[in-house]
Amino acid sequence: MIDAEKNNSPLDLSYLRDMSGDSAEFMIEMIDMFKLQTPLYIADLEQSIVAQEWDKAAGFAHKIKPTLSYVGREDARGHLQLIENSARDQKDLSDMPKNFQEFSDFVQILYRQLDEAKAELEKRL
Repeated sequence: MIDAEKNNSPLDLSYLRDMSGDSAEFMIEMIDMFKLQTPLYIADLEQSIVAQEWDKAAGFAHKIKPTLSYVGREDARGHLQLIENSARDQKDLSDMPKNFQEFSDFVQILYRQLDEAKAELEKRL
């Protein structure tokens, strides 16, 4: 489940830092790419849930999951894993709209956190 306490803390960008050799420029590019691509994936996920196309929903959830690890939100990755498993196994589908809405609401918080992280990284340029 999504850890509400992490919503008010700076992101743990250690994975990106390690992957980039602590390059602020590269990390900013990754944040920008995340913010550009993720809304498209989330829209696809939502459409597949509304249409009850569970194989597609599982695939879209699976596609989004790794990006959450890059920005230090393993808790949200776990929540998305729950959505993926429910869709793939076609279990607990009645919870799917609520689980998706919780994730969708979280993403708005994540975008704020990413903007804050980017602003800090830009100070290093």
